[in-house]
Amino acid sequence: MKKLKRSARLVEMTQYLLFRPHSLIPLTTFAERYNSAKSSISEDLAIIKEVFEEEGLGELNTLAGAAGGVKFSPKVPKEISLKFIQNLCLQLQQPERILPGGYLYMSDIMGQPQYLNEIGKTFASAFAGRDVDVIMTVETKGIPLAYATATYMNLPVVIVRRDSRVTEGSAVSINYVSGSNKRIQTMSLARRALKEESKVLIIDDFMHVGGTIHGMMDLLAEFKATVQGVGVFMESCEAEEQLVDNYVSLARLYGVDSKTKQITVEPGNYFDSK
Repeated sequence: MKKLKRSARLVEMTQYLLFRPHSLIPLTTFAERYNSAKSSISEDLAIIKEVFEEEGLGELNTLAGAAGGVKFSPKVPKEISLKFIQNLCLQLQQPERILPGGYLYMSDIMGQPQYLNEIGKTFASAFAGRDVDVIMTVETKGIPLAYATATYMNLPVVIVRRDSRVTEGSAVSINYVSGSNKRIQTMSLARRALKEESKVLIIDDFMHVGGTIHGMMDLLAEFKATVQGVGVFMESCEAEEQLVDNYVSLARLYGVDSKTKQITVEPGNYFDSK
């Protein structure tokens, strides 16, 4: 690559790091890429590190030694995430979101890239430092959230199906009790989709009682996998009991009143302790 001015090099290096989160990048990669001395690259990285931290974009860590380099870890400050979630809560409390049966319409939120990016970044911050191999979700509404989170954690995504598919080969299927309607349902995961003894982060869009998430945990036990964390965008606070104890929620739904058109949504347990 041709030699760039420092200003242009800083822009290009920043973009390079942002698109490769949690990847160890040797200094020689940048030195060869920009035809620059390692000392100059180190000075550039120090500038980028300072900006990342001041603007709340994440951390840039340097690992010394022959096998060392730099690694960018996206991490948004909790107070910034709180402002974002508070804004979403206001949008979710709009009366026109009430659906027949007392359900809450959220599909438009799950379809907005800018919202998904912020949610994914928040989950990545919430579970920073966890030893995770893969992110798991169940079809279908949790898929965008899982991929948004995976983007910032640089991890693959595994999708649990409601039924097995011929195109995915042999699969492991289990029955579980749906927490919302107490019905017996089935979920399935292809044997090739997940290695045994994997460390898994479960991400889902909504949790009422936690029956689906509990089912995913039972399914993971068949793969001898370990659940390293559970993240849900919204939890319902109307249930008398929860089947899942340890989880991170970004929003809480306290109630939907179809008669008065009142919806109560507040920030989740991730923001309980600052």
